[in-house]
Amino acid sequence: MGTAYTIESEILTQRRTSAPEPFKHIDSHGASIRYYEVEKTKRRGLVQPTWEHGSFETSLAQVPKMFKEPGEFRQQLASSTFYHVLNVDPRSPVRLPQPVRPASLPGKDGEDLIPCLYYMRETDRQRFEAVEDALRAAFPGFERLDFPPVAAGTLAMTWRDHHFPGGFYTHQLSEGALRFLWLTTLLQSPGLTAVTLIDEPEVSLHPELLSLFAELLREASQRSQIIAATHSDRLVRFLRAEEAVVMDIGEDGLASTTWADKLDLERWLEEYSLDEVWRMGRLGGRA
Repeated sequence: MGTAYTIESEILTQRRTSAPEPFKHIDSHGASIRYYEVEKTKRRGLVQPTWEHGSFETSLAQVPKMFKEPGEFRQQLASSTFYHVLNVDPRSPVRLPQPVRPASLPGKDGEDLIPCLYYMRETDRQRFEAVEDALRAAFPGFERLDFPPVAAGTLAMTWRDHHFPGGFYTHQLSEGALRFLWLTTLLQSPGLTAVTLIDEPEVSLHPELLSLFAELLREASQRSQIIAATHSDRLVRFLRAEEAVVMDIGEDGLASTTWADKLDLERWLEEYSLDEVWRMGRLGGRA
């Protein structure tokens, strides 16, 4: 018998300036499932579905396409992207020359890092300069990125450093430098989806880079819902309580999430940083 999960409660609301209370599109609790009826009939309001509702799918996934707002929300969630720890092995895609092609994201394995940066430089200079500024702040010797052609329709990338006149190609960069470049490019990319999930972004990053990375996350969160999963107390140190969500697993095996600023930590944070409060066990998230 395998493991599975269930969603016992599902509510979709929308805040509207013309109404004091949020408008409710979905109200689903166990076997009680109701959707807002958009047709101008006597049944208008929250009603049970007139179609066969699958018990193994979310209520949001089964909203008819005629329901505009839930449908748009569903499409945004479907476009969300998940990024695991970047593979930086010697023959990994991120270390090799890459074909010239339009790319608005660097790719989950960095397979489009070079064309993404190249097209960012050509079409959105401000964002490209923001990437280079972040690299200068992180690595004092960094000067600029260049993109020399290596074959027809293929580019390499060189990292220019005033300490090393010859510069570095991607296959010569350290794991930390390459992962930081990839993360910075991702967070500055014009193609960020509505939801961006990043798993353990702190891997290979020097602890002193985490403060800068937290600022990059904060800026990107203005354009995308950024969710970063971390076990790094050093990264948590540079977050605000209202930015941190703690996940715990109860004795029943169910996961629960709590915003850190809902845990009555004001007096603790007067004397301790957020990561210290976490290490003392006041945040939870111990499993």
